[in-house]
Amino acid sequence: MNMLPMMVPLAATGGDLQVGHWIDYAIIIAYIVGIMGFGVVFGRYAKTTSDFFFGGRRFAWWLVGMSFVATTVGSYSFIKYSQKAYQYGFSSTQTYLNDWFLMPLFMFGWLPIIYFTRVTSVPEYFERRFDRKCRVMATFIILLYLVGYIGYNFFMLGTALNAMLGWPVLWGAAGVAAVCALYVNFGGQTSVIMTDLAQGVLLLIAGFVVLVLGVVLLGEHGGFWANFPPAFRTAFAGLNKPAKFPAVGVFWQDGMANGVAFYFMNQGILMRFMCARSVREGRKAGVFIVLLLMPLAAVAVSNPGWIGRAMVNAGMLPVTTSADKIFVLVANKVGGIGFFGVLMAALLAALMSTTDSLINAVSAIAVNDIYRPFVRKAAADRHYLFVARVVGIVAALVGIVLVPTFMAFKDMYVAHANFVATVTPPMVVAIILGVCWKRFTRTAAFATLAGGAACMVLTYVKVPFVGRPLGEWLISWVSHGIEPRGYTYMRSLYGIAVCAVIGIVVTLLTKAESEEKLEGLVMGSIGKAKLRFKGGIPNEEPGEKLVLNVVVVERPEAEANVATVHADDLARLKANAGDMLYACDTRWWFGGLHSVHLRAGDPGGEPGTIAIDRSNLETGHLGPRERVTVEKIM
Repeated sequence: MNMLPMMVPLAATGGDLQVGHWIDYAIIIAYIVGIMGFGVVFGRYAKTTSDFFFGGRRFAWWLVGMSFVATTVGSYSFIKYSQKAYQYGFSSTQTYLNDWFLMPLFMFGWLPIIYFTRVTSVPEYFERRFDRKCRVMATFIILLYLVGYIGYNFFMLGTALNAMLGWPVLWGAAGVAAVCALYVNFGGQTSVIMTDLAQGVLLLIAGFVVLVLGVVLLGEHGGFWANFPPAFRTAFAGLNKPAKFPAVGVFWQDGMANGVAFYFMNQGILMRFMCARSVREGRKAGVFIVLLLMPLAAVAVSNPGWIGRAMVNAGMLPVTTSADKIFVLVANKVGGIGFFGVLMAALLAALMSTTDSLINAVSAIAVNDIYRPFVRKAAADRHYLFVARVVGIVAALVGIVLVPTFMAFKDMYVAHANFVATVTPPMVVAIILGVCWKRFTRTAAFATLAGGAACMVLTYVKVPFVGRPLGEWLISWVSHGIEPRGYTYMRSLYGIAVCAVIGIVVTLLTKAESEEKLEGLVMGSIGKAKLRFKGGIPNEEPGEKLVLNVVVVERPEAEANVATVHADDLARLKANAGDMLYACDTRWWFGGLHSVHLRAGDPGGEPGTIAIDRSNLETGHLGPRERVTVEKIM
């Protein structure tokens, strides 16, 4: 067997630096095959559209949180943030640490609204909150956003594979697209969440291993800190300088436009939280994400750039090293044979864990907001499941078609910023005003979406106007002194400001919506949503979690989800007849994979037991003689 390294030159580094060994590529191939098998195995849990899109709404907070971070840390994250870390230092973490101020509104406003109203998508919320026209407009914008993100992720991984293997960017993107589409097509949201758990752990570990090994390696050349420039040690870039990475621009583009879009508009992210077994679990996931996982992710994706900058100063890498290749080069430098393959597998994990959720989200919107309401309203559930799978394949193909569009940008971070700043402001403003302001009207919502989109198009008009192109003149009003080459970032602030003005002015000029129409759809009326969700008065008194023995019973279909629990056990649960219960496998590490939602019936049975209909045990993948953990949800 040929044991010589299989190397590929990277001319962009300014030298003949080589990366990769055949063992590395074997690891990458084994990873791809393994993750496909992992996803397909969990395909048996996707028997209905509810399973395919929302995983049966059964998962624990930690599984939702890990899946969220795996989705957030895309392949673009390692490459893009390593690039900015290499160019600007610690300030690269700004983009990952801007979420904390959004989380209270998300956890106590948006999350309970979408969960308790049982909406299947953001566009559906727009129809219920406003009208059908707003739903159509929201569907168009969100699909543009999701499919564009798919294309951007394929582009970024194609770029990495080009650096590693010398493959054309488009070929690499197409190969990974096929893998993603395949396992999402089999398993839907359950496959996405379970594969994302494995991929999230891998990418965080890989990122921190690079940091540790890089620091150790630099110890032989004076140390990391001594070779890291003092100017790179600040947590924030300058307010409006450098123009290509100003702090104020990053805040408005990543913290506001992208942050709000990610939590409030990104269907893939919302479907993660809709998979939680309760709103309480979703809130726990939110805290877990903001206080622990996102700071860890910020370091994991940025540190190869920090290590790379220190290596250049220590003479370990050429001074001509290209920023967009730094992740690949540092990964190869710090690891021996095999480790580089693990890191590139982590890069694949990052891409697939982001793209799989986006593909699944596109399927959800296409089925629930286009096909079901406009094409075929009363088909069998298995028909919609088939359509969802077909749409997933189409979404991957469209993403590949968009790759050349992103290839036109020289700077990966700017490509992402330009996309986010252009697409998201109208939806961001419409959602926030719709959730927080009862007075916000349907006419104002449509004007915000349509008029705001038109105003974003104007920022690209190059017709001269008062001494400069019209687009530049418009953004200059909110530029904070940033040079025109940095206007990509400030386009977000311009869009948010203009859309907010449109929404407020049109609202004040139009008739307010009825209180009845708004019940459960705006902050201040979540109690109504809870009432409708349960079908009775919510019972939120904290109770115990009990481990009970399952007794199998046969009930009529109309009563199949009724569970019988002894009066003493109901008292410990603080539950009454009619309350919502949740029974899951006692093995917590399953994260709720084997579980079912039930409704408490009249007290009965033996103490320490719970009587569950056989069909519900099958739905929850629970055995007939199992012990289950039972808790009251509401």
